[in-house]
Amino acid sequence: MPLVTTTEMFKKAYDGGYAVGAFNVNNMEIVQGITEAAREVNAPLILQVSKGARAYANHTYLVKLVEAATIECPNIPIALHLDHGPDFETCKSCVDGGFTSVMIDASSKPFAENIEITKKVVEYAHDHGVVVEAELGTLAGVEDEVKVSAEDSSYTHPEEVEEFVAKTGCDSLAIAIGTSHGAYKFTAAQCTRNEKGILVPPPLRFDVLEEVSKRLPGFPIVLHGSSSVPQEYVKMINENGGKMPDAVGIPEEQLRKAATLSVCKINIDSDLRLAMTGTIRQFFNEHPDKFDPREYLKPARANIKELVKHKLIDVLGCAGKA
Repeated sequence: MPLVTTTEMFKKAYDGGYAVGAFNVNNMEIVQGITEAAREVNAPLILQVSKGARAYANHTYLVKLVEAATIECPNIPIALHLDHGPDFETCKSCVDGGFTSVMIDASSKPFAENIEITKKVVEYAHDHGVVVEAELGTLAGVEDEVKVSAEDSSYTHPEEVEEFVAKTGCDSLAIAIGTSHGAYKFTAAQCTRNEKGILVPPPLRFDVLEEVSKRLPGFPIVLHGSSSVPQEYVKMINENGGKMPDAVGIPEEQLRKAATLSVCKINIDSDLRLAMTGTIRQFFNEHPDKFDPREYLKPARANIKELVKHKLIDVLGCAGKA
């Protein structure tokens, strides 16, 4: 089937108590690993592209890779989404260039300015049959060009969401409830250590999510910065020459709980990068004489596929929902 918007996906997810996985893509192997996993478990899918990915791989290449995925996986709905669009011009370029969903992230702006910028994007996108995700509240961490210090982050204020959605007309809303971008989401000082000495991050603010849900009944909520930072891949990286001490993510059980509430889209990025990097590091450590990219990218793609299958089945709950 051709690329779709997220409208029907989110309606089914909200009613069904699950979330759709939104996975950032940068190259062919990542696209293949994600889509093969979704095809095997019959799950809807959002493939998303950041400004940084467009600069790295080129807009046209990425669109064509995703279009190829729709041909190879004709029975699952796939949306192509712009992640963290920084301005109207970037969003317009993606609307004009074949995306079915865009995010305008004006969350760092004052409330009134966020509304103004978001509304402009919504009007243009809706005129072209494209849906829009907006953001209220600011997540800490680093993801491509999105860099926010812990001091500058802020939780979403539930009392603002009704006015924001009504005035902008956005189709979904990303909120800040304690998730964070990147593989280093929290400092050691923010965490506690369990009996095994593993860092445990502070719990998500489900009270904020629940209040937002009460104020926006039936409205799809989005979580960014929701990678779990699988420790097996952190260990794999560190055992093969890497240095990633104290990389910690969002516990999967908390994400599963969010998916049973009003969260219809959960963004996953760093987990895939860790799987690819760890696999490639291990491959070269075990096969120092190898040089063919096909040889080391093949197991990396396979590990991404298995990781995504786990997320779709056990964390997001969207397997069998295509």
